[in-house]
Amino acid sequence: MFIKNLALKNFRNYSDIELNFNSNKILIIGKNAQGKTNLLEAIYYLSTLDSLRAKTDNELVKWNTDFCSIKASIKKFDVDIDLEIYINPPNRKKLKVNGLNKNKSSDFISNISTVCFTVNDMLLLRGAPDDRRKWLDIAISQIFPAYIERLNKYNKIRTQKNNFLKNLKGNINAETSLLDIWNEQLAITGSNIIFIRLNFLHELQKIAAIKHKQISNNENLSLFYNSSVIGDISACEKFAYGSEFILENFRNKLNEKKAEEIIRAQSVIGPHRDDVTYFINNTEAKKFASQGQQRTIVLSLKLAELELIKEKINTNAILLLDDVLAELDDLRQNFLLDAIGNETQTIITSVDTLHFKEEYLKNVQIFEIKDNNIK
Repeated sequence: MFIKNLALKNFRNYSDIELNFNSNKILIIGKNAQGKTNLLEAIYYLSTLDSLRAKTDNELVKWNTDFCSIKASIKKFDVDIDLEIYINPPNRKKLKVNGLNKNKSSDFISNISTVCFTVNDMLLLRGAPDDRRKWLDIAISQIFPAYIERLNKYNKIRTQKNNFLKNLKGNINAETSLLDIWNEQLAITGSNIIFIRLNFLHELQKIAAIKHKQISNNENLSLFYNSSVIGDISACEKFAYGSEFILENFRNKLNEKKAEEIIRAQSVIGPHRDDVTYFINNTEAKKFASQGQQRTIVLSLKLAELELIKEKINTNAILLLDDVLAELDDLRQNFLLDAIGNETQTIITSVDTLHFKEEYLKNVQIFEIKDNNIK
């Protein structure tokens, strides 16, 4: 997979810009607040329809303009593909592939895969459960684009259920037959999401553990999926039960928590409440790992994502590295750059070229940003 061209109009700080890429190694340098990250964000948005930083699409549109667009030409399996996103809030965004409209998100994001590593990814350990769920869901969608549709369906049902719960106003004696309908739909879609997450984490764990051991000099990394439905499940072993087992437990938990959900007027059971926990040598990393160990975990996860995508879809994802080399020591910098391989198109932002070995800078296409101009 190779991105050949990127064109932005009214996106973030860019009014009208076009970049042509001719190398697998691309370096974008410039001082802070020049717009380096915005370029990576545009490419990331093409593969996820989600922003690295913005909470809403409105934030992507340049100040005092009504719309923005992202266009890209990519090559995948030796086939040229043109992608276009038109954002005009509050209207629904328009998605086009080779000039044809695409109504389903999965039909669009299936054309391009990225793995993005930013300094904010350290929140995978130190952040809230929502940060880890978001990483997990986006990582899965890079391999199984239809997963995003299932997730959207689940969240839509959950929103409808929560609205119904609010209307009950805490009355546990109210008529709840409609709640039972929402719960059944939620259990069916939610159990499928949990099952997919468990299988993905098992595959990721196998690769990440090897990467982590190589960097850390034989420390053992293990992942656990913390489910509000079936408890804590180790990713080291393949999940021994099917989705029907999860569905049965989901139904039982919803019945058990029915009164509590009515009183609290919110859904308290389901994949939207789940989390991922990381352990080094059977010790919880969030509580006891050093900063260096935490960085090693995140680095191992990102490299595992990259390898798993290639294994599952038979092509390399595009790797986006946003100022992360400055956060890594020499050992981890070298391991990252050596592990990428020349066949993976890698786009890196940095203040300068000082973090790179002379050998790496050979055949690198370098863009410099200054005062919103790129050369």
